[in-house]
Amino acid sequence: MNALEELAARVTRGEPMTDADARIAAASPDLLGIGMMADEIRRRMHGARTTFVRVFEVHVETPLVALPPGLAAGEVRIIGRPPSLDAAVRAVRAAAGHRVGVPLTGFAMNDLEELAGTAGDTLAGVCAVLRGAGLDGISELPLDAVADAAAATQVARGAGLSVMRLTVHAPGDARIPTLILARIPTLMRARELQSVAGGFKAFAPLPRTMSASAPSTGYDDVKHVALARMLVDNIESIQVDWALYGPKLAQVALTVGADDMDNVAAIDAGTLGTRRSPIEEIRGNIRAASLDPVERNGRFELLPS
Repeated sequence: MNALEELAARVTRGEPMTDADARIAAASPDLLGIGMMADEIRRRMHGARTTFVRVFEVHVETPLVALPPGLAAGEVRIIGRPPSLDAAVRAVRAAAGHRVGVPLTGFAMNDLEELAGTAGDTLAGVCAVLRGAGLDGISELPLDAVADAAAATQVARGAGLSVMRLTVHAPGDARIPTLILARIPTLMRARELQSVAGGFKAFAPLPRTMSASAPSTGYDDVKHVALARMLVDNIESIQVDWALYGPKLAQVALTVGADDMDNVAAIDAGTLGTRRSPIEEIRGNIRAASLDPVERNGRFELLPS
């Protein structure tokens, strides 16, 4: 029995994965075997249930004036780096004045830390002001862009803002020759942060930005999703951004450990017909992977079908 087969046996027994185990899997070319291990863990945790959320994005520098027709969002999300605290507050107030019963999230934790510095304020002060303006939660906490993620999470939650989603900003340390190995420390950081701070509902392991000098491949990304599910076993959902990574990679990711799709379009332009609407496309892709689609909102609450 080789090292990967021994690892598979331990996974079947439900034993937790170590950093050394992750490196064994990362070094193996057996993507099918690794994917099967991750899928076993995923199905143990969720069965065939696969959640998704329809997100209506509003840029911080273009405050919401009115809701577009045909909007069906489970979350309103303010995106972009705020140029000032006043601009952030204006965007939050505008969005809060229009959304109806839908969670309002916004901003990345590192951007708010930077905003606090430029505004001569504290992170606690910035979070309190945004909460008072109507913000429900911070959209994402990029693990590789926040120095003390546990402390920042505690501050934000202390101000009444939810922090439920961990992300990764950059691909990894370019000095490490193998990209997949460069990403493992971030996976360990996600697991450790959940142990310390708790309350995180989803971890999106694929980076939000790409490296022009060392781009990842579909093989790298799929293996990374599988490793995330295997290693970060204390966070409920492994998430893939539907809009950023596209339906094809997202669908493959569902077969190797991912169980949540973020950022599905909340507006149907009506140009492709009913069967090609965003809601039917996401449901069709999930069902094609022999899984059961379940819609949720920005609080990770399941919505009635």
